[in-house]
Amino acid sequence: MALKEILIRGLWFFTAIFAVITVFFILFFLIRYAYPIFASVGLGDFLGGELWKPTGSPPVYGTFPLIVGTVLVTLGAMLFATPLGIGSALYISELAPYRVKAVVKPAIELLAGIPSVVLGFFGLVVLTNWIRISFDVPSGESWLAGSILLGVMALPTIISVSEDAISAVPREFKEGSLAIGATHWQTISKVIAPSALSGITAALILSMGRAIGETMAVMMVTGNAAIIPDPITNVLSPVRTLTGTLGIEMGEVAVGSAHYHALFGVAVVLLSITLIVNVCAVLVMERLREENVASAKSRHRVLSPDIADRLKRPLGIFAAAFLAVILFLVAAPLTAVIVLAVLGAVFVVKERISPKHSQKIAFGLIVISIVTVLVILSIILFDIISHGLPALSWEFLTRSPRNLGREGGIFPAIVGTLYLVAGAILFALPIGMGAAIYLTEYTREGPIMKIIRSGVDLLNGTPSIVFGLFGFAFLVLFLNFGISLLAGLITLGLMVLPTIIRTTEEALRSVPDALREGSFALGATKWQTIQRVVLPPAVPGILTGTILSIGRAAGETAPILFTAVVFSRRFLPDSLSDPVMALPYHLFILSTNVPGAEQNQYGTALVLLLLVIGVYLVAIFIRNHYQKTVRW
Repeated sequence: MALKEILIRGLWFFTAIFAVITVFFILFFLIRYAYPIFASVGLGDFLGGELWKPTGSPPVYGTFPLIVGTVLVTLGAMLFATPLGIGSALYISELAPYRVKAVVKPAIELLAGIPSVVLGFFGLVVLTNWIRISFDVPSGESWLAGSILLGVMALPTIISVSEDAISAVPREFKEGSLAIGATHWQTISKVIAPSALSGITAALILSMGRAIGETMAVMMVTGNAAIIPDPITNVLSPVRTLTGTLGIEMGEVAVGSAHYHALFGVAVVLLSITLIVNVCAVLVMERLREENVASAKSRHRVLSPDIADRLKRPLGIFAAAFLAVILFLVAAPLTAVIVLAVLGAVFVVKERISPKHSQKIAFGLIVISIVTVLVILSIILFDIISHGLPALSWEFLTRSPRNLGREGGIFPAIVGTLYLVAGAILFALPIGMGAAIYLTEYTREGPIMKIIRSGVDLLNGTPSIVFGLFGFAFLVLFLNFGISLLAGLITLGLMVLPTIIRTTEEALRSVPDALREGSFALGATKWQTIQRVVLPPAVPGILTGTILSIGRAAGETAPILFTAVVFSRRFLPDSLSDPVMALPYHLFILSTNVPGAEQNQYGTALVLLLLVIGVYLVAIFIRNHYQKTVRW
């Protein structure tokens, strides 16, 4: 029995350290293949060069325009999403009646479940056309289109995490503020929001990390011109991001060429930026958490006006400075001065406005925020459903594509997507559960746990296109798997692994220690306790992680772009070594490379959307069933 326990503990330790090993392999292969370009061009010229022309004569590898494009699109997305996201979170947590909240929250979750390639398709067909007509420009594919689309993608993260942070503020804080005569808005702005500041900041940084690492949606709407906008304030200029460059060029480059190594150099730059953002997120959240603890030493005391003002003043100064920089870059110096002057006037006269009128204005803006988000969701769903339904037929769902996808169906793409998702979950779920069991049940805070957690965090912050690049270099080329179902499902499994680890760990920690102690008191071993006492109540939480992983894997394109998929295949794969069709990739190629296929484009987008939502609904039903049947 003792030997069995030792072997089981060793197995779980291996699964826990697997994330660290994966991060090491990703960094090793990226740097290994990027080093030749750094050595030949020089790191300074590679990062600071103002021309990216790898197919020129001679070729030039300057990534500065790509870095600028990435930064501009991300900043624009955050400027668009931050007020809408925080306003919506305030509405859900503080203003919405129970019945309204029961409708709005699932709607926000539905927005989060829309695959990025579907949003990219909507942006390419609808958003860019609207920009072209509204601003009378030759093409709507621009920095503005990329920022709006990324902002829409960032909204669910900002809303969900911010709403959780606001809802976690102790009730006595709110009750105490209202008891001393403060209005509801004064309580929100001076007590609740400062107390939830760390969570709101985390939401913004997490959404920024997703925006930086997004590939397909940005690649479909930004125009992909490797230039710096001239002037820099021209939001209608096309731009190219780091992720877009990898997605466009990696599939056509000759392996081993200077261009090939330069793309791995781009991946190193992208990964470095995302790691810096993640590290900053950790540092900021820890600092703000310390400040919150210091400002509220006891849960029964409301934040004093002095503390609220000290938190509020630096936030106001930072917000004004941030807005000034954004306006200076995005609009023009004169516009920045005018807008800031108006804001200054508002701050001056706001003291003369009664608290009652201030509350009406603030609540009106909050309601406008949530209405705007719901309108955006409604427009996206209405466009895809109304144009996609006519394409749906038995032939479309059960036949292979013909005439480059303009005719026929998408059956091989549907089956290929299901194969990839099922294989990814079968690969990642045992490893993720084992890692979570080890972190929760077999180890305590210390160097080993910090190393493992750091590996999981780094893996979670890795952009999906970097997973695809690693899968191509390691699985397709180094291990000689080729473009295959096996390479694709392993790559997808690595991408969803951190989600499974985190959600499973939270589910295990929610099980009361009294159950473990009672099992040990009856003579059960460690593994017997975990297997028969701890795991059954944690099943709903484990299923939650699986739900999130299934939804993400089904809608991802970038990780399988270079590892698993082909555009047209008449027959289903016979083995794991065969390539497959997949709905996200099929939609991407149809919408960007096949003219005259509008009906099948919308049909493919609708089927992918229904598939992802259907998977969520089935998994949620199973989870709710366990919650009803598992009793403590």
